Amino acid sequence: MRGFAAARVVTCDPDRAGAVGAIADGVVLEQGGRIAFVGARAGAPRGADIRDFGARVITPGLVDAHTHACWVGSRHHEYERRMHGADYETIALQGGGIAATHRAVARASVGQLAEALAGRLMRMGAAGVTTVEVKSGYGLEPADEHKQLAAIAAVGRRADVPDVVPTLLALHALPPSVSDRAAYVARIATELVADVARVGRARFVDAYVDRGAFTADEARGVALAARRAGLGVRLHVGQFADVGGAELAASVGALSADHLEHVSANGIAALARAGVAATLLPIASFTLAQPPPPVAALRAAGVRLVVASDSNPGTAPTESLPLALCLAVRNYGLSTEEAILGATRHAAAALGLHDRGVLRRGARADLAVWDLPHEAAILQPWGVARTLEVIAGGRRIYPARRASGTDSSSTS
Repeated sequence: MRGFAAARVVTCDPDRAGAVGAIADGVVLEQGGRIAFVGARAGAPRGADIRDFGARVITPGLVDAHTHACWVGSRHHEYERRMHGADYETIALQGGGIAATHRAVARASVGQLAEALAGRLMRMGAAGVTTVEVKSGYGLEPADEHKQLAAIAAVGRRADVPDVVPTLLALHALPPSVSDRAAYVARIATELVADVARVGRARFVDAYVDRGAFTADEARGVALAARRAGLGVRLHVGQFADVGGAELAASVGALSADHLEHVSANGIAALARAGVAATLLPIASFTLAQPPPPVAALRAAGVRLVVASDSNPGTAPTESLPLALCLAVRNYGLSTEEAILGATRHAAAALGLHDRGVLRRGARADLAVWDLPHEAAILQPWGVARTLEVIAGGRRIYPARRASGTDSSSTS
């Protein structure tokens, strides 16, 4: 067994005392890719090879439950326009937005997409992420959606990146060549979802339910097709307008409804009754200058809160889940504990994964050692990775390093 010791170990285990189950002077032992022991140093089994990280904090590996990280090209010109007042929907109507990235993805090979994705995932890993959901959705045409999913699958087999959860974003935008909207939606529901399920390239199906995107009725057919094919459902809901996406998410058994800048009281109640998590995407609302979702109402209703990066080339050009956590606290009013749980245990549950996002015996050995003294410090806007070591399934995806201005001799 090998172990990791620090002055503070945040377990996120609901069976431990405190909101995040913190242990003072704690130890985590790993064996065979699983956690063999978590507890106080004094109670650790003898004989383990334990590395002492001193006055630092260990957390579960972070889980980024909503990303569009498989893309090529750049939309920096759009970003510049947006910073000077242009709005998202106007840019999209002028051929930008999703359509711009679609054109770049359509021109790219599987290898080019995989290379770009691998680089992003390695940088996400350096920021403490050990599991990341990655959507398609820029291919739009079935052949290019398969191409994106093939690239995601290729990168997911690598040992130097976080664990990948692939999602078919089946309805994201209409391809420019499509003139018959109803036929396109029907083809996605009756052919693409089944084809993707048959080759095993996705665990979830997603759809963009919003003004200017797809209606709840259009998305319902795709969601039900996903359920019949044995795939989970997650939905983009109410980024620009409430068109009934929350109620749809509840009715089709979605694990999460994401965005929710616009959601009614009835929609929130439906999410709560169905146990659907609310995935908050504060970087996108920051770049779009949007007011936050009704977090207080979601909290009061008992809806689980998840925080994700929304990594994408247009509205969240980032690879930093810690930045999203920072903005969730500053702009959305989450507590430190809500933010940490929203990127660990609650995020894992929103992906149907109950063996990670928590440090407890038997769980996957996913952990991050931070060159910081407390989990609250993770939520400060550092702008750089503050990890010393990141372990995913027992494998090191980010090596120990000597952090500038600190003495890391005990970890070398």
